[in-house]
Amino acid sequence: MKIYSCKIEKSLGAGIDMEDITSELQANILRSGVQHGLLTANVIGSTGSLTTIEYEPGVIQDLKDAIQRIAPEGIPYKHELAWHDGNGHSHVQAALLGPSIAISVCNGKMALGRWQQIVVINHDNRARTRKIAVTIIGE
Repeated sequence: MKIYSCKIEKSLGAGIDMEDITSELQANILRSGVQHGLLTANVIGSTGSLTTIEYEPGVIQDLKDAIQRIAPEGIPYKHELAWHDGNGHSHVQAALLGPSIAISVCNGKMALGRWQQIVVINHDNRARTRKIAVTIIGE
């Protein structure tokens, strides 16, 4: 059994900004030498999330629009009463999508569909460098 850990960092803009990290994750699988196992990744911080999506402009905009509809900016959030930082919506958006992802590794590759990519999302109202902790286990 092999265990491989690393971190990926991505600089993302304010608001709902996202970046495809599929190729970096795949490169780390190759570095790990794992042929069959599991890749787990989690974004560090309570205003970031990870998910899969077809990474093309139309779907990216559709996801951004849907996130804004579910937890929009500009409405009162209890978090802002305590901290006055204007990012209550950011915490709710990130919590709804979730901070982590687990993907099977088969024959040294992530088990993803042809049009499925893994993205990290910044929901905060300011630019952030998002750190993603990656662990790959298997044989």
